[in-house]
Amino acid sequence: MTGPSASGGVAPDETKKTANTVGAEVNEESIAEAVKSVQQQIGTLLVRARKSIATRAAIIHPELKPMGFSAMMVLSQRGPVHQLTLMQILDADKAVVSRLLKQLEGLGLITRRADPADGRAMIVALTPEAYERFEMAQDSSRQKLFDRLSQWEVSEVRQFAAVMARFNEDLD
Repeated sequence: MTGPSASGGVAPDETKKTANTVGAEVNEESIAEAVKSVQQQIGTLLVRARKSIATRAAIIHPELKPMGFSAMMVLSQRGPVHQLTLMQILDADKAVVSRLLKQLEGLGLITRRADPADGRAMIVALTPEAYERFEMAQDSSRQKLFDRLSQWEVSEVRQFAAVMARFNEDLD
C-alpha cells in the first residue's frame, strides 16, 4: 500500500523507507566525520613519524637521510635482498636507489655483491655494524613507544595493534 493510509497518515511501508533513507544519510554523515578525523590523525602521525625517522637516522650516522633509514629498515626486516626488490619496496626509481645505495655503501652501512645465480643482479645487505646501530636506534624508539602505551590497558594496546594491522592490510 502506498500513499496516505485510511487514518490519514503515511502508510507503514513508506514510513519504513523514509526511516531507512534518513538512517542511511545519518550513517553516511557519521562515517564521513569519522573518516575526516582518521585522516587528521594519520596526518599528525605521519609528521611525527618523519621526525622520528630523521632522529633515528641521525643516531645511526649523522649523514644518513630518512630514505636511507627506510632502506635499512627493509634490509633489517628482510635480510639481504636484490637491489630491484629494494627499489620496488621503496617505490623509487632505479637512479634514486642506485644513488642511495652508493651513499649507504660509502657510509659503511651496506654491502653489495653480485648474485651468484645471476651475475647481473646485485644483492644488498646491512653490514653487521649497521645492523647493530639500526637495532640500537629501534630499541630507543621502541622504549619510548612502550613508555607511552604501557599507560593503556593491555586490551586497548592489542585492539590498537589489530586495528592498525587491518588498516595496513587494507592498504595493500
